[in-house]
Amino acid sequence: MIMKKLPPWLVKKLPYNKSFFKIKGLIDKFNINTVCEESKCPNIYECFSKKTATFLSHGKFCTRKCKFCNILYSKKPLPLDKNEPNRIALFAKKLNLKHIIITMVTRDDLEDEGADHLVLIIREIKNKLANSSIEVLSSDFSGKKALLDKILNEDIQVFGHNLETTEELTPKIRYKASYIRSLKVLAYAKSYKNILVKSGIMLGFGETENQVKKSIRDLKKVGCDIVTIGQYLQPGKKNIKVKQYIHPSQFKKYEDYGYSIGIKKIFSSPFIRFSYKN
Repeated sequence: MIMKKLPPWLVKKLPYNKSFFKIKGLIDKFNINTVCEESKCPNIYECFSKKTATFLSHGKFCTRKCKFCNILYSKKPLPLDKNEPNRIALFAKKLNLKHIIITMVTRDDLEDEGADHLVLIIREIKNKLANSSIEVLSSDFSGKKALLDKILNEDIQVFGHNLETTEELTPKIRYKASYIRSLKVLAYAKSYKNILVKSGIMLGFGETENQVKKSIRDLKKVGCDIVTIGQYLQPGKKNIKVKQYIHPSQFKKYEDYGYSIGIKKIFSSPFIRFSYKN
């Protein structure tokens, strides 16, 4: 994360402790990828210190190069690691995790875009931790319902897919993605009545208040149960620069607006990320 002239509300103490180093050691031991490390999340020290982490599956290379994201890009990533589902499940069991979040890189290079591999991860976790709840942060699978069905038919409690930004800014910062398609994916997931649907956006790309409120309304219209709103922080020199540091009071304003239109749960503050404290 690039640290230049951050406002005081974006400066936080790094809570190193024994739990942090234990989690980091286990991640290395089990050869696990986490979105915490790959995306240079500002909450990594806090989350690791509290024995929480969000898994990043399907390898380290993504087939999309969104301008906000620090995850490595490749048109032809390495083949999927067949032992990854077992390693993730063993790691989760080692920590006796009660709620497990699985994210994935987009794999447009694969015929099934990685859907079957994600199913294997879910099943392996359930096999080793039958009472755990599972939350998935999915790619859009190009909007293919047959691929989405594979995930939605599994024993998951939360299906997530991030909108990332407003409709107007989507073409500028998301690669091979569509604002409308993302909304359709969320709406389709909502048709599975037993699953909570979750999405998130980042602020600081130059969006207006009206644009943000429109995105919140759009998420409400497709039945999104949980919405996260956080501050974008430039993770590397090649990523798009921050245009605005949004004041916490503005985040609170968006939170109040979300509740006023009927969003069931909304997390809105500078350090909020998809899986942070929710």
